[in-house]
Amino acid sequence: MSPGSPNSEAVSPQIGTILMVAIVVLLAALVILMFHLPDFSNPILPPPSFLEISGVYHTDEHGILNYDSRVILLHNGTERLDNAGLRAEFFRNGTKIPAVIETLNGNLFISTHHYGVQTLGGLGCSGLYWYPKEKIAIDFTDNTFHPGDTIRVDIFQKETGVLVSCHSRRA
Repeated sequence: MSPGSPNSEAVSPQIGTILMVAIVVLLAALVILMFHLPDFSNPILPPPSFLEISGVYHTDEHGILNYDSRVILLHNGTERLDNAGLRAEFFRNGTKIPAVIETLNGNLFISTHHYGVQTLGGLGCSGLYWYPKEKIAIDFTDNTFHPGDTIRVDIFQKETGVLVSCHSRRA
């Protein structure tokens, strides 16, 4: 074959075009990955519930029904929590109760500053941290909760306002 015949050209123009398209596609993909893309996974996740209401008591120390409204919270997670950095909101049958619990640290708890709560006690609030399997007992003002009420607790980080745990229980 002579150099001027039609079959003497190689396939390099076609390969060059394919390689250029592939390089442009790869560069475009890299540029797109540099931008923050929205997460298309399941955006509605249930709130965590490792801080649980383990008990609600309506009786006094003699077993007499007096609507004492004592709630026991159990740390059923795996990591220690800074109890001074947590605050709690309680709900009765879906309605927020007018109780102010701005700290879960027993040493910082002052009943005159925490409306609707008489005392805060237990191992979970006695030190700086609330360790797994420790409990906190919250004694609300009498008649706050009644047998049959659905009680929900939301625990938030004070600094960020992030929901740490949410749990419901029937009293």
